[in-house]
Amino acid sequence: MPPPLMLSRRFAPLFWCQFFAAFNDNFLKTALVFLILFRSGGDNAGELITTASAIFIAPYFFLSALGGELADRYDKALVAQRLKFAEMFIAALAVLGYLRQDLTILFGALAGFGVIAALFGPLKYGILPDHLRREQLPAANALVEGATFVAILTGTIVGGLAARGGDSAAFSVLVMGFAGACWITSLFIPPTGEGAPALKVRFNIAASTAAMIRHLRGDARLWWGTMVTSWFWLVGIVVLSLLPPLIKTLIGGNEDTVTAYLALFSIAVGFGSALAAIIARGRIVLKTTLAGSLLLGLFALDLGLATFGAAPATAAQAPSAVFATPLGIRVAFDLAGLAVAGGLFIVPAFAAVQAWSPADYRARNVGAVNVLNAAFMTGGTVLVAVLQKFGVTVPALFAGVGVTTLCAAVAIWRTMPKAD
Repeated sequence: MPPPLMLSRRFAPLFWCQFFAAFNDNFLKTALVFLILFRSGGDNAGELITTASAIFIAPYFFLSALGGELADRYDKALVAQRLKFAEMFIAALAVLGYLRQDLTILFGALAGFGVIAALFGPLKYGILPDHLRREQLPAANALVEGATFVAILTGTIVGGLAARGGDSAAFSVLVMGFAGACWITSLFIPPTGEGAPALKVRFNIAASTAAMIRHLRGDARLWWGTMVTSWFWLVGIVVLSLLPPLIKTLIGGNEDTVTAYLALFSIAVGFGSALAAIIARGRIVLKTTLAGSLLLGLFALDLGLATFGAAPATAAQAPSAVFATPLGIRVAFDLAGLAVAGGLFIVPAFAAVQAWSPADYRARNVGAVNVLNAAFMTGGTVLVAVLQKFGVTVPALFAGVGVTTLCAAVAIWRTMPKAD
């Protein structure tokens, strides 16, 4: 009998490499968000936070195709090791920026982390079917998604504490330590061999991206899966960028309260991912995605309705005070429901994309999916930043997310293919 996934060398090193990377990405991003929100952002804090999200995501649009080609052409384990080695130098840049409290350098480090993440993305999902059986994919994806959001949780909490306390030594040790842990765990990922040894990697990013998207577009099932996952990530990035201003401005939370809500959101996504794997039981069940989309829309809409008309808070309150109010509890309930729905939404859809992709083109398909995911996320964050600039409120934005997601659920229902 094969060992459980978390004890298997075919999965565990990749799992921990991804976990440490997600922690570091979100540790840096959260420290930057808190620095902007509570120290230096002023009246432009909301726009700067949204811009930070866009800066991290934008490299996915430009570099995912290259990452897919590299992962298909070369041994995926070797590519992972080299990327994670380079990431340590970007972590050092983040340390410099934090020591100097320089937003420009920190934004540059965040962009660098985004570049590594964009190149690593096609590899981390493309490698799973190389090492695992088809029936293991839903559980593996649930573990990866759950771990990612647990890493977001821990990175968020620790990043918030670092920004609040201004402890440069702790920030430096954590950023460099987790970057080193990423590289060390990557050394234990088993080799995969070269998926497409005859492939010529093209550094004309526009041409290779266009070719991969055309290939993806030619398969109706893969295109459906791409559109579904892209909508999930658009909603996710918008919600995470709007959440800190919502809690600070309308709920009246302090740094600890923002962290508590983000923690609740991250735990709930992990729970939803695990629930999707339990429902699947080794199968790919796309009706779970449909249910997740409906719930996602309803909870986002209610979150907007709950905070419409709320007066700006006059004082920052601790979590105990916020969670003692009806509004604080309702917002927590909506965020938790939205996050569980997100886990139900994404796990079956992405497992389907992996299972439907041929082995010699899998990483490139994942790269093309990531390009379109990033296009949706970047477009969404830019649109939100523009709307915020013109005075559209955070509750209105949440309500808009809810209504459009309910429309997306109707489209998912009408176009959903068979899983196998």
